[in-house]
Amino acid sequence: MELTSISHVGPKTEKLFQKLGVTDCESLRMYYPIHYDEYLPPVAAKAAVPGSKCAVTGHIARAVVVRQVRNMKIAVTEISDPTGKIRLTWYNAPFMRTVLKRGAVYIFRGNVGIRGGTRVMEHPEIYTPEQYDEKLRTLSPVYALTKGLSNNMVIKAVQGAFDLLPPVREYLPEQIVKLLGLMDETEAARFIHFPRTEEELNKARKRLAFDEFFLFILAMRKLKDSEEVLTNEFPMKETWDTEELIDALPYRLTRAQEDAWHEIEADLKGKKLMSRLLQGDVGSGKTILAFLAMEMAASNGYQSALMAPTEVLARQHFEKLRKLAGERKIRNLTPVLLTGSMKAAEKREALFSIASGEANAIIGTHALIQDSVKYKALALVITDEQHRFGVCQRKALSEKGSPPNMMVMSATPIPRTLGVIYYGDMDVSIIDELPKERLPVKNCVVDPSYRPKAFDFIAKQIGGGRQAYIICPMIEESEGLEAENVLDYTKKIRRQLPDVRVGMLHGRMKAREKDEIMEAFASGDIQLLVSTTVIEVGVDVPNATVMMIENAERFGLATLHQLRGRVGRGSFQSYCIFMAGQESEDIKKRLDILKESHSGFEIAEKDFEMRGPGDLLGIRQSGDAMFKIADIARDGDVLKTAGETTAAIMEEDPGLIDEEHELLKKKLEEYIASNERSIVL
Repeated sequence: MELTSISHVGPKTEKLFQKLGVTDCESLRMYYPIHYDEYLPPVAAKAAVPGSKCAVTGHIARAVVVRQVRNMKIAVTEISDPTGKIRLTWYNAPFMRTVLKRGAVYIFRGNVGIRGGTRVMEHPEIYTPEQYDEKLRTLSPVYALTKGLSNNMVIKAVQGAFDLLPPVREYLPEQIVKLLGLMDETEAARFIHFPRTEEELNKARKRLAFDEFFLFILAMRKLKDSEEVLTNEFPMKETWDTEELIDALPYRLTRAQEDAWHEIEADLKGKKLMSRLLQGDVGSGKTILAFLAMEMAASNGYQSALMAPTEVLARQHFEKLRKLAGERKIRNLTPVLLTGSMKAAEKREALFSIASGEANAIIGTHALIQDSVKYKALALVITDEQHRFGVCQRKALSEKGSPPNMMVMSATPIPRTLGVIYYGDMDVSIIDELPKERLPVKNCVVDPSYRPKAFDFIAKQIGGGRQAYIICPMIEESEGLEAENVLDYTKKIRRQLPDVRVGMLHGRMKAREKDEIMEAFASGDIQLLVSTTVIEVGVDVPNATVMMIENAERFGLATLHQLRGRVGRGSFQSYCIFMAGQESEDIKKRLDILKESHSGFEIAEKDFEMRGPGDLLGIRQSGDAMFKIADIARDGDVLKTAGETTAAIMEEDPGLIDEEHELLKKKLEEYIASNERSIVL
């Protein structure tokens, strides 16, 4: 059903929604809030923390004064209570002098700031004590927005979509819903947007997270069961070439790298087709193991392909492999690069060398699986986790020849207890130590008052020839959500550091534009990069020594650890500044874990132990595009339950032919049809 079917949504508003990826009423219903504005009890004026949003009860200490400043009328007054005063300001709202009477008691709710040592609120909400009592403890959804679209517009549109669409149909058997204590699917779909209580929100979120995990695991199981056991059509022999390459490296492999390599080598020699996950922290040395596997394939007369999520990263991998082959005099390894932006002549030459077998180590982006690419003997495909290889891709490669061995590289430190469920039957190799020559990143957790010092420190590092990242949780300002955003922050930092070359990066940019920015940062043309978490999967920039993360409390520890892994990749001492916009004992405790540990697996385990239902009012933590609600670290218990439920259903009714599973079977078929590109086999 079209968005314009909703009253008050015209063609102009429809285009704004489309910028957010919302194309119809169904996708609008699934455009979940990123935050919830909770109406908490009022605090005393003295307890109103600058940088936070709160409600304060006070009486109007003086009459509203309206001043004309250029083309703007500014209304100003002051409220007081026994603990102190707060100045209130409204722009272009002269009518406030007739609304607010001196001596009257109101509750004002808004963002608290400091101006000249005085607490201030700009454009606060106004309530009588009776009106605020009705709002107390209620939750209001806050959505990611784009310019021209307000939070209230989204709320009204979502309500309109629910009025037009039929109720969500429950697909799970009744006894499973009751046994697991799950909220009904129709209720969950509505209450994730409009919860009346925090308990209602928690139940809705748990149900939707369960659905995402359950369908993902069930689809993976069904697709695996439907496939015949795949035989390795490219059995390989051990080769001295790989041993000579290891010996010729300018460093020694860590114990964990050696163990992982022996497991990969055994797979490639085996009769069964390899399906292996290589898991390790950012900077733990996964790429060199991928190169060793590609060398083994080449030594056995086969081709291999390494697929990266961006052209910049593909180019960097290609240059590293070409340099390695040249320096170590590896004559049997012939790398070639293939990306979508290559010139026609370059692409023709690359395609010819791949088809003829002259190129045996092919590196690129999704261009590697296009119809125009013909392989002579593709025995191994290595992908980054952001390009998880799904059913479509495997079919596409199978049509080009026999199915190849598959290896997925992941820097996501999933707790060991959950990895088996999440990755299904994939064999897992773990690199759980960093190279000894790597200097540990120095960390600090600070509040916003430290920001001027942080800017000075970043400027000094850049003045010394280094580079830096600043991470914000939002792309642009979002009504009702107090968090730094990339667009405004970039303008601010350019004013603060006018002599620094500042770049900006976020997920709404086109792929080509993102590649150009990362290329400029990698080459040093950009000295300071302001970005969202899109740089989690970035290029290797050894010259970057500072990472500052704004609103660090809004990210999961696993995400923060991966972001931190973008620095400390060279020989220079590196630093990570976690800027916490909110203060609480729990936030401090969680962020202190990052100060104490540099092990992604240890951090993931501790994060899993600490996180609970109380964390639900923040930005979604997961970076996995498969899940809109579920988060592996936060929802470990739900993932476990989903895995156990899947196993029980598949054992009882593997074909889903029982009458009670009729709707489940239909739901699963729809899910597989729309997600088969991302389901790993």
